Parts: sequence; structure tokens; C-alpha cells
Amino acid sequence: MRQKNMTTPENAPAQGCPAESLLKMLAGKWKPQIFQLAVGGPVRFSSLLRQLDGANKQTLSVALKELERAGLLARRTIQLKPLHIEYVLTERGNSVIPVLRQLEGLAQGTIQQGKSI
Repeated sequence: MRQKNMTTPENAPAQGCPAESLLKMLAGKWKPQIFQLAVGGPVRFSSLLRQLDGANKQTLSVALKELERAGLLARRTIQLKPLHIEYVLTERGNSVIPVLRQLEGLAQGTIQQGKSI
């Protein structure tokens, strides 16, 4: 008899795929790149603007706010002169790292085999 370990049409929850909300949180202009940079430690807006070739202030600001609303990043005000803002991964953001590393590994393996995703 065949086991059903994965979500299939006949046993899928009514609301859809459980991973869908996570993928939506990380989808969009600059979000994956911002998240990847934040894994390395706190990031500042001006630093992100320099590191993300082609990013502009408006799209970067929107992406950061959406990642904050999703609970993946937290905004910290550093009360040193000059005053500045840092973005850090939250506990929820840190919990996503192993999943994203697995996806990266899968994508790299697929690319090395010459297949597109």
C-alpha cells in the first residue's frame, strides 16, 4: 500500500499548501537578497542600498517593511551619534534559515545537473 507523506490534492488542507505563506513572505523584489544579507548579522539601510545593485530607496523600503510585518526582520534604532537604524533577523527569521539552506542546496544541485527549476 502506498503511503501519503506529502500534501496531495486528496489530503491537502482547505487553505492550501502550508509552505505557501512562507514563500509569499520571501517573494518579491529584493526580499531574498535582504534576508540572505541579514543572516550574516545586522544590516543597515544605506549598506543594503550599496550592496543590492539596482535597488532604489523606495523598493528597498517597501521590502524591509514587508519583512518586518511578516515577523522575519526587526527594526532596531541605535542611539549612538549619529543615530542609525539596523535590521536584524527575529527568532522567526532565524527559524527559516535551515529551510532556505535546504532550498539553496536543492536549487544548486538542479542547476549543476543542467536542469531549470
